[in-house]
Amino acid sequence: MAAEPGAERAVRLKRRGTVVMAIVLMALLAFGTTTQTWLTVSLPQDAVQTPDLNVAGSDAATPVTAFALVSLAGAFAVSIAGRIARWVVAVILLVAGVGIAFVSLQVTGDPTAAAAPSIGEAIGISGGAGATVTTTALPWVAAGAGLLLSAAAVWLIIAGRSWGKTRRYEKNPQGAAPAPGTAHAGEIDSWDRLTHGEDPTR
Repeated sequence: MAAEPGAERAVRLKRRGTVVMAIVLMALLAFGTTTQTWLTVSLPQDAVQTPDLNVAGSDAATPVTAFALVSLAGAFAVSIAGRIARWVVAVILLVAGVGIAFVSLQVTGDPTAAAAPSIGEAIGISGGAGATVTTTALPWVAAGAGLLLSAAAVWLIIAGRSWGKTRRYEKNPQGAAPAPGTAHAGEIDSWDRLTHGEDPTR
């Protein structure tokens, strides 16, 4: 009896809705981080009136936003995709997840370069000279979401193998009650045979 909860959990994890929801959540998480501050920049006080500048993820890592939106579209495609299309979507999700993680980690590795365009707009000088750039935790969150999205792509391939095996119409199991219309259809068939002079009991 102890194995039943584990078996039920395995079945739930293979459901199409569960996989789609996981992909949607990871894509929304990655996209949501790009709407918030990724980098905090302290500009030279003699260069601008406002020495502090907040750089959103959409500006620091524009590809992350694009990858997240592609992943979100892929999640909805999974809900209606066939076997071949699922493989295509899985590859796209894998690439998008790796892309999100890679670009996000690039920002953490060189935040000054990521903030340079925003700094150039603020002070009119490119390169970010004299500016101090601090990274928030959100690029790491986006990187984690990207890795989980890649894992979800592999999960999609594994779980998707069982989706095509579900039969919508099955024979009535032995001992099961007949469908409501089955008995009525049998009565009509018997009556037709009787009117033609045949014995319906044979």
